[in-house]
Amino acid sequence: MEHVPALDEPLKKTLGPATAKVLAEQLGLHTVGDLLHHYPRRYAERGELTSLAELSDQLDEHVTVVAQVADARVHTFNGGRGRRLEVTITDGAGRLQLVFFGSGVHKPHKELLPGTRAMFAGKVGVFNRRLQLSHPAYELLGGEGSDREAVDAFAGRLIPIYPACAKLETWKISKAVDAVLPAAEAAVDPLPPALREGRGMVTLPEALRKIHRPRAKADVAVARERLKWDEAFVLQVALARRRHADTQLPAVARRPVPGGLLDALDARLPFTLTEGQQKVSREIFDDLATEHPMHRLLQGEVGSGKTLVALRAMLAVVDSGGQAAMLAPTEVLAQQHHRSVTEMMGELAEGGMLGGAEQATKVVLLTGSMGTAARRQALLDLATGEAGVVIGTHALIEDKVLFHDLGLVVVDEQHRFGVEQRDALRSKGKQPPHLLVMTATPIPRTVAMTVFGDLETSVLDQLPAGRSPIATHVVPARDKPHFLTRAWERVREEVGKGHQAYVVCPRIGDGEDDNGKGGKGSKGSKSAKSAKGMEGADGAEDADERRPPLAVLDVAEQLRTGPLAGLTVEVLHGRMDPADKDEVMRRFAAGETQVLVATTVIEVGVNVPNSTAMVIMDADRFGVSQLHQLRGRVGRGSAPGLCLLVSDMPEASPARARLAAVAATLDGFELSRIDLEQRREGDVLGQAQSGVRSSLRMLAVIEDEEVIAQAREEATRVVTADPGLEALPGLRTALDALLDTEREQYLEKG
Repeated sequence: MEHVPALDEPLKKTLGPATAKVLAEQLGLHTVGDLLHHYPRRYAERGELTSLAELSDQLDEHVTVVAQVADARVHTFNGGRGRRLEVTITDGAGRLQLVFFGSGVHKPHKELLPGTRAMFAGKVGVFNRRLQLSHPAYELLGGEGSDREAVDAFAGRLIPIYPACAKLETWKISKAVDAVLPAAEAAVDPLPPALREGRGMVTLPEALRKIHRPRAKADVAVARERLKWDEAFVLQVALARRRHADTQLPAVARRPVPGGLLDALDARLPFTLTEGQQKVSREIFDDLATEHPMHRLLQGEVGSGKTLVALRAMLAVVDSGGQAAMLAPTEVLAQQHHRSVTEMMGELAEGGMLGGAEQATKVVLLTGSMGTAARRQALLDLATGEAGVVIGTHALIEDKVLFHDLGLVVVDEQHRFGVEQRDALRSKGKQPPHLLVMTATPIPRTVAMTVFGDLETSVLDQLPAGRSPIATHVVPARDKPHFLTRAWERVREEVGKGHQAYVVCPRIGDGEDDNGKGGKGSKGSKSAKSAKGMEGADGAEDADERRPPLAVLDVAEQLRTGPLAGLTVEVLHGRMDPADKDEVMRRFAAGETQVLVATTVIEVGVNVPNSTAMVIMDADRFGVSQLHQLRGRVGRGSAPGLCLLVSDMPEASPARARLAAVAATLDGFELSRIDLEQRREGDVLGQAQSGVRSSLRMLAVIEDEEVIAQAREEATRVVTADPGLEALPGLRTALDALLDTEREQYLEKG
């Protein structure tokens, strides 16, 4: 394996231990290569000043500004014993005050003379209702106070502004980069020469030089294009190799059998499949018929009938003599799937029972909280092949679970399962089983190509006929308390028509999820009163100063004694005993409970067609995709759905803009784009990345759609021709760097 000693060199050898320590602890940079890939966030032009007006949005943040000194005065206080230097800087339009105290006054007093230009870095604060930087660090730009040579070297160049931290300003990072930049010449190029030349891109050493020390804006553009390609291409090669390895695995072909369970299910459905369901089913059946394992991602709109498509695939496998397992992330969801599958199948799910259909199979449920006898029977049915279909939680993965002939694994709600769990279940087949992954909310195409790049993708974007539209409205509880009063009236009206409602809260409120904030709500607590509409949040939008999120137990109690008195109100949350949870869900599904106050345990797969209204409390505390997912629980029958998003946030806040976006559209693909644009890029690429700096420093998954699509094509071509990358040592080196252990898992995640 080829190595790049110069780029693997620890920073402390080049920069000394003190700087290296700050770079490692604050910015996660350990080697020369890490620092070379720490790109400037933006560039300041020497003559250009930073717009100071924009700083009001960055209160309490560390900023770097380029500005000119307008005025500097020393004030004394404490009878002349204390000194304070106030410097006013300007960008020509706005002004900002800098303040220095005590012995920190002398140097800036001599250097920061009116007319001097400098870079200033510090934390934006407020004093006497004016923005200020207190004791900012600064670097003079030209003029008397600085080294003439340095100025000449800088003249006319763009000044790189690096992502910095309080302990290391951008210009210190810049000096560190100067020290390691010569090592860029040793960077091994991951792009095959033919690809690089064919696309007219610069070499990697040249791109690194130009991104850090551009002479003009064109240099930055050329370097960015090249570095984006590297990131997209190396990632897509990793995924293409996964796909290639999967095609080398053997699997049993599973072809539907005429006159079997699948035909019998289709015959008993009270509706016809949508065109989308038929098309996706055909794609799945084509995959199942091959002798290597299917790896397919089924994604689609909330409520687009993914479960039915998965069930048809499962029955096709049972018809061909195999077994199918569906893995759900929670017990509530596993029970819900089991209930809806057995309802859809009717007597077809009663294999071996009196009254079961002739070609029936057994559908068993397997969860961690089952009684010993039921569990033993389920395990026996799986081992003998009596049960064709099993639906369960991670209990399916345990060593004790043996299958007679596992042919298909369906994973619902992909991102909640780690790679080990998926692989453990797949290893239960004699040969690798086929795999179908379902996501609950739609994801944009490029994200699918990046996050689920080792899977082929099928998309369901049509809602089944008979689904009702869902009206969504934002309820600004603090600005307009009467709106909240009206919301509870609407819930009563829906119940009056014979329907049911959900109320969703972010927290349970049993004291265990409160993190020391607020503890158990009492009737007098703010969080409890908010449900009644008597009082909103207590002020600041700052998360630390906000009241604790509203809690299920508090809100349920308030509703029973307040606005929904007289209705049957029950609670459902993740810490309840599983048997109690199932009983609450059964009563709600049967229509015995009128209002269910719940946490997000109802987010996925819960299907009660008679529930038409949903009130989401503290809706601003949920993500866009999550709100869309929750909303998909209503309007599942013939009556129209209503979703009310209750928030205390002010109208101009970003949180309210998110809620307005959810209220404005039912298009999950559009919302998932909004969601991703508002989250950090690293979060897009799956949970495995928390704690690991994203390898995507330059590439933006949403914006760089074309680059990703082209990189995927090129990567597929390269891997098909040379799966082991024998002829491309530079690419192998780059892959090794990308695929350290934690990221391997993120790629494997399927």
